[in-house]
Amino acid sequence: MEHDVEALAPTTPAELAESLRDAAARGRAIALAGNSSKRRMAGPTEAADTAITTSALKRVIEYEPRDLTISVEAGLPWSELTGILAANRQMIPLDPPFGGRATVGGVIGSNSSGPRRLLYGTARDLVIGMRFATLEGKLVQSGGMVVKNVAGLDMAKLMIGSFGTLAAIAVVNFKLQPAPETERSFLLPFDSLSGALAACSQILGSVLQPAAIDLLNPAAGMAFGQPAWLLAVRAGGSAASVDRYHYELAHIAGRLAVESRCPETLWQDVESFTPRFLDRHADGAVVRASCTLRELEGVLASFEGPALARAGSGVCYGCFEQSDAAASWLSGAAGRGWKTVIEFSPEERKHTLELWPSPGGDLEIMRRVKNLFDPANLLNRGRLYGRI
Repeated sequence: MEHDVEALAPTTPAELAESLRDAAARGRAIALAGNSSKRRMAGPTEAADTAITTSALKRVIEYEPRDLTISVEAGLPWSELTGILAANRQMIPLDPPFGGRATVGGVIGSNSSGPRRLLYGTARDLVIGMRFATLEGKLVQSGGMVVKNVAGLDMAKLMIGSFGTLAAIAVVNFKLQPAPETERSFLLPFDSLSGALAACSQILGSVLQPAAIDLLNPAAGMAFGQPAWLLAVRAGGSAASVDRYHYELAHIAGRLAVESRCPETLWQDVESFTPRFLDRHADGAVVRASCTLRELEGVLASFEGPALARAGSGVCYGCFEQSDAAASWLSGAAGRGWKTVIEFSPEERKHTLELWPSPGGDLEIMRRVKNLFDPANLLNRGRLYGRI
């Protein structure tokens, strides 16, 4: 028999802390979320007695454009945050998937990132402070609003990528980046994977410092009307420095490649690569493989369906129309020593799929940290790929 779930939407960090304390004191299982835009990501959303959303926490707490810092509540939509910053030609270059629907807390809690991680890093590089609510009803401040202030920052780093299994992120402080003076992108087609990777290696070893280098396989390239290996390069800076990319890439990849048509929506399409695939395939799954640059060729060659790689970072994403096919691929990948997870899968399949087959030695430490924050295992049970 189904039971009624208590639904709460606190409007202040203090209310969020009180909601957690009250539910925990009654031994109630808690489901914590923002806008639930990434419900198919990571582990299952277990049945809960109390559902708490941070979507009503939408304030900008402090914004100092000249200091390149901003502090916002966790429920602020990511798209609103990027709009506020764009008005001052500033940015937080995380480029998360589902950015149009996600909240700040959801982006940080899932450690989402995108193409520009090559130059700017991930959330752990851009978050300088945080306030989070514990099951004891406490609001813990970690870090601050000064970029050089690292006191207590490790506590905030625990929350990044924890999928709400430890505490509830209430406020996030970011260091900002100025938007580049000008930007230009290049889409370079290749007949072979080895040719694309050779060009990528040359670019990474050159004087160029692109913001992003993504590699799409022919199945993914079809979305751009080019069933070829596509190397997407994003450049930013002064007009003179961006012009240099044209000449350098022409030397590396050939004049015709550099002058090939590059869609205006290229990076929007790359960022929405996973969401668009999942929208089309109800039983679809997306795996993530983290590998060395030397392993990139083997990992990318193993995917039959659409695949994309952060070619300068060694992070690959492979799409499967059937979740069973993703599980089969993951089994083979584990045997080759690749670090893999099924990052997105149907909610109804999460209990039967092995989402994270080889978590490594860090898992025991993660479980100890979980026990410190949530000894009764009340908060977001199973959300960390079914392991925590």
